[in-house]
Amino acid sequence: MIVTLLGTGSPTPTPDRFGPCVLVQAGDQVLLFDAGRGACIRMRQLRVQLARINALFLTHYHSDHTSGIPDVWLTRWIAFSEATKAETPFNVIGPTGAKELMFHLERAYAGDIKIRIQDEPPKDPRGIATTVQEFDQDGVVFEKGSVKVTAFEVDHGPVAKPAYGYRIDCNGYSAVISGDTAYNENLIKHAMGCDLLIHEVACARPELMTDVHFKRIMSHHTIPSDAGRVFSQAEPRMAVYTHFILRSTAEVPAPSLDDVISQTRQTYDGPLELGEDLMSFEIGEKIVVQRHNSQNS
Repeated sequence: MIVTLLGTGSPTPTPDRFGPCVLVQAGDQVLLFDAGRGACIRMRQLRVQLARINALFLTHYHSDHTSGIPDVWLTRWIAFSEATKAETPFNVIGPTGAKELMFHLERAYAGDIKIRIQDEPPKDPRGIATTVQEFDQDGVVFEKGSVKVTAFEVDHGPVAKPAYGYRIDCNGYSAVISGDTAYNENLIKHAMGCDLLIHEVACARPELMTDVHFKRIMSHHTIPSDAGRVFSQAEPRMAVYTHFILRSTAEVPAPSLDDVISQTRQTYDGPLELGEDLMSFEIGEKIVVQRHNSQNS
């Protein structure tokens, strides 16, 4: 199993951290988890064909996790050559709301699709088709060959519902993606003993935590010391941070990555990586970490 962080950022646009997105290559399956800003570009940098994506899994419906869907979906179709399977539908799996999302995207881009089907050379309409699978409770949502994906509910606040994380199992190895969540026992339950636990993190300096707005935002995410508690209880072979939410104002700077590490170490002393865009983890007897120089891709 090879897990690659395509985007590790937040809603704030930055050139070095694109929107939340994780690529999992397991067995003969190529799976995408969320599709934030720039997902299509990161796939291109890795030279992984969009046509190879077997399924896109959605954790929840905040725009920073879904804004890249039209790009992945449409470019997958537009970029097809005769050698690729242009008749394969785009497979989307997510909690309740996935069908509505894809229905409206199809309506929004109906003009573009109509033009390309009629243009020269005409595009095969089968390639733009979608299949959507929804779920509303914990359980296995995808199983092909040696690959199994299990969805589990997490806590992204009282309004951002549904919100889910995923566990991917393949040939005795496993990776867990937290999605957006506060400290959550259900996540710990499903992550117990996994090889790789990819978890969001939010951090702000104490001066900001007296502000009601910032406190509310932070309560919907996981601060480093709480993430450390998750890691300590789940005991993954390796913990990884993604979706860095480092809050700041004009007067108060954002906390540093060193701050994130030091606060995590208050509650966790195991293997920890600060995720970067295009960082990959090859999971086997050992977990091999590779960093990708995106500037030279």
